[in-house]
Amino acid sequence: QIVRKMSMRRQLSLRKAVRSQGGKAKFMANEEKKILRLGGLPWWQALAVVLISMACIYLGVQSSSLSGTLCSAFGLGVILYELGERLPIWNNYIGGGLLMAFFGTALLKFFNIIPEKTLENINRVISGDDVNLLEVYIIFLIAGSVLALDKDILLKSFVGYIPAILGGLAVATLFGVLAGLAVGVDPQTTIMKYVLPIMGGGNGAGAVPLSNIYETVTGDAAANFYGFAIIILTIGNIFAIIGSALLNTLGEKFPFLTGDKKTIVRGGEHLAREDKKVVCTMQDELGAVVLTLGCYGVGRLMSKVILPKIAGASIHAYAYMIIFVVILAASGIIPESVRAGAKRMQNFMGTVMGMVIMVGMGTDFDIAELFSVMTPGNVAMALAIVVGAVIGSGAVGYLVGFYPVDTALTAGLCMANRGGSGDLACLGAAKRMELMAYAQLSSRLGGAIVLIIASFVFSFWL
Repeated sequence: QIVRKMSMRRQLSLRKAVRSQGGKAKFMANEEKKILRLGGLPWWQALAVVLISMACIYLGVQSSSLSGTLCSAFGLGVILYELGERLPIWNNYIGGGLLMAFFGTALLKFFNIIPEKTLENINRVISGDDVNLLEVYIIFLIAGSVLALDKDILLKSFVGYIPAILGGLAVATLFGVLAGLAVGVDPQTTIMKYVLPIMGGGNGAGAVPLSNIYETVTGDAAANFYGFAIIILTIGNIFAIIGSALLNTLGEKFPFLTGDKKTIVRGGEHLAREDKKVVCTMQDELGAVVLTLGCYGVGRLMSKVILPKIAGASIHAYAYMIIFVVILAASGIIPESVRAGAKRMQNFMGTVMGMVIMVGMGTDFDIAELFSVMTPGNVAMALAIVVGAVIGSGAVGYLVGFYPVDTALTAGLCMANRGGSGDLACLGAAKRMELMAYAQLSSRLGGAIVLIIASFVFSFWL
């Protein structure tokens, strides 16, 4: 009404100003996109932070406190992370920025580029007894990943999907053991160092907590287990992506083996739905933090006081925490806004703190072990495990009423890849991005099953 009362000249002037402001905003947005960013900052600002951090390290003035150590870890990790995210082939098939932060830091340590005092401080803060940011990282990943899963998918898929995951895990173990025997590796070593890392649901929720469980049981450094596990997992991830593309080809040649690329249930309703848009406030994030810490407390009480052992096997706190979080998620008593807050906290941990955690793991890893691991035998064993996951999950999935191609992809290969990033790569290669909900069910609940199994395996065999 105000515009109508204006003169024609004033209306034209107003519209021109609006168009001018909109064009200016669009131009500024486009220019903003052109700026190279490192660690979320314009490159020159990020580089300044890195130089300041390096000056503190090499002049010996960096504190050994949490703040000083985080400054050192971010200074080391920012460039390595961004390099891994941009390096062709590495960013899509090897592991991206997080894995580059791990291996890059390990290389810097190997060539004595990082001062010993800085290495000690980072190790103490990341995985030491007095601080242990690694533990904080893990519990928030566990809570966020499970609580973010849609309740309907969680409940409706249990009947058939969990057996499909277990079928893939069982046949992967069988094939892995047979391949191990063929190259001279005993079954116990095959299961602990090959099958569990590959089928653990990825890196953050799989290899990292597996390493922590290993350290708790054996007293040996988590990085010693992780260094080998992440290499085997990386080999498995490459085979999983290739296998996904081959499954898509198989489905195109034999359409009766697959559905509409949106569901895995033969003739059933679509269980995989788009995520609801939930408003999440700071109060919801606070609730997610409190809930996560409470679930961790339950895990500690169960593992240390109430039921520390089952059938003679020590059960890790993470395993009890996972079970408790799954019960909460399935019950539906947690508000959706709080669950969204837990997912947001998980994203923060996985992206921001994940880089710091990988730097910490890299400072405690001997890169020389890498060359002794990349052998034809290890490659053959990783391939056998991935093939077993495909056959086992596909066969069981068909028996319970699922399409074998889609089940082999989600319950099999999405168990054998690198978690979230691996799920994207595998589903993209198979042209089935609509099955993300099932892939996440594998990475989250399947990985949780592997952690529970690992608690028994490590206790009995180590």
